[in-house]
Amino acid sequence: MWLPIQINEQSAEPLYFQIEVQLRALIVSGQLSEGTLLPSIRELAQMLKCSVITVRRVYQDLESEGLLRTRQGTGTYVARVEQREMDRHRLEAVIEAIEGAVAAGKLVQCSKEELADLFREALDKHYGV
Repeated sequence: MWLPIQINEQSAEPLYFQIEVQLRALIVSGQLSEGTLLPSIRELAQMLKCSVITVRRVYQDLESEGLLRTRQGTGTYVARVEQREMDRHRLEAVIEAIEGAVAAGKLVQCSKEELADLFREALDKHYGV
């Protein structure tokens, strides 16, 4: 199975984090549905050209969050996640991104009004006016 995960080797974020964020997003957005069999750790590591240890960590982290289930001998699957839990994961990712954007704006001394304007422009750009 091919997964639309992109790695940016120039990013300051660790590889495991980039993969984990994208895989979590695929699950909580419903793009990967319950019961979907994921590539083996080795297969995904080969696809992404990274270490088996990196992918193992991603799978373990997402399993501890309840998003994945591993069945000995059969593989790793997307777990059944209640809608409330999916919404919580989905919104946590957005809140983290917004807080990062606000911190970046504050770092370069943007005012609250400037940040609000930038946020509205981004909304208009992505959702239309």
